[in-house]
Amino acid sequence: MDNTYGNLRLSGKKEKNMYINKIKMQNFRNYQHQEIQLNKNINIIYGDNAQGKTNILEAIFLCSFGKSFRTKKDKELIRFNEGQAIVETEYQKKDRDGKIKVEISNKKQISSNGIKVKKLSEILGNINIVIFTPEDINILREGPANRRRFLDMMIGQLRPNYVYNLNMYLKTIEQRNNYLRQIKEENKPQEMLEIWDEKLAEYAEKVYNYRLEYVDKLAKKIKVIHKKITEGKEDLEIEYISNCGKKQEYIKLLKERRKLDIIKGFTTKGVHRDDFMIYINGREVNIYGSQGQNRTVILSLKLSELNVVYDEIGEYPILLLDDFMSELDAKRRKNFLENIENTQVIITCTEKIEIPNLDYNLYNIKKGEVI
Repeated sequence: MDNTYGNLRLSGKKEKNMYINKIKMQNFRNYQHQEIQLNKNINIIYGDNAQGKTNILEAIFLCSFGKSFRTKKDKELIRFNEGQAIVETEYQKKDRDGKIKVEISNKKQISSNGIKVKKLSEILGNINIVIFTPEDINILREGPANRRRFLDMMIGQLRPNYVYNLNMYLKTIEQRNNYLRQIKEENKPQEMLEIWDEKLAEYAEKVYNYRLEYVDKLAKKIKVIHKKITEGKEDLEIEYISNCGKKQEYIKLLKERRKLDIIKGFTTKGVHRDDFMIYINGREVNIYGSQGQNRTVILSLKLSELNVVYDEIGEYPILLLDDFMSELDAKRRKNFLENIENTQVIITCTEKIEIPNLDYNLYNIKKGEVI
C-alpha cells in the first residue's frame, strides 16, 4: 500500500479503553496450557508460520462470539488426542470487568462471570472486537454471503435483538422451503404458504431495517476515513442492495415468485440474498479495483466498524490484526498504530516488530508456547 495511515480516528477523546488483560488456554488447538497477560495498548505476537499465533486471536474471538472464525466444527479446536479444550478470557470495560469461559468437549458450554449462558447471543457485546484477517479481502471479491456475514457480526455485537430476528427469519425460511418441496412432491395446498410469507416478511423487514441503519452509519464513517487514507484521491461510497425492505412489498414479491419457488424448491428472494456494494470514484471496487485498492478499502471498512462501535457503546472495541503488519514498512506501521489510540490492538506477524516510543508487549510463539 502506498498510502500513509494518518489521522484515522474520527473521535479523539482520551479515555479508558476496553481491553483483555488475561487469556488462558488449555488443550486449545496446539496449546497444552498457556496463560498470557496482555498490554492494554499494543500487543505484538510474532513467530514462524504454523506455530499458533492466529490460535490466540481465535481464542479471543471464541470468547467474544461463542464460535470460531476459522471452522464450524468445535471439535477441531480441541488439541490432538485430548478430550476437552478450555479458553478463559478476563476483560475490563469502563464500567465493569468480567470473565468469559468456553469449554468444548462433546458439547460446548459457555459461562459469563461464572454463570452458564443458554444462548450464544447472551455473550455478544461483552467483549467487542473488530478482526482483520488475510481472508477478509474476500469480503469484496467473493460472493455476497461474505458481506452479509460482515454485517451480521458487526450488528450482532451491538444489537442482540438483531440476532434473534435474523435467526427467526432463517428458521422460517427453512420451514417455508420444506413446504415448497411438499407442494412439489406431495401436491400440498399452495394457500398454506401465506402463513410462512406473513411471518417471513415480518422478520425480513426488521433485519432489513437494522442492516440499512448500520450500512448508513458505515457509509458516513468510511467516506471520511478512506479520503484520509488515500490523501483525497479516492471517493468511496457504499450502497445497500435489497428488494425486501417493506413487509407488504416483500409479501407481494413472494406471491409473484411462488410458482418459481415451487419449481426450485426454495425461496429465491429475501434478505438472505441481500448485498452491499462499494464504489471508488463511481466504479465497483470488487470488479475494477486493484489488489492494493481492495485491501485499502477493507482496512477503511474495518476502521469504520471500529468507529461505529465506539459511537454505539462509548468505547473502542479491541482490534485484532492477523498477519497485517507485514504489508507495511516501519514508518507506516508506526503511523498507523499511533492513530489507533484508546484501542487495545493485538497483532500477529512472522517477524519481530519494534515500535519506538509506543507502549507495547512482544510475545514470541514457538510450537504453541510463549517463549
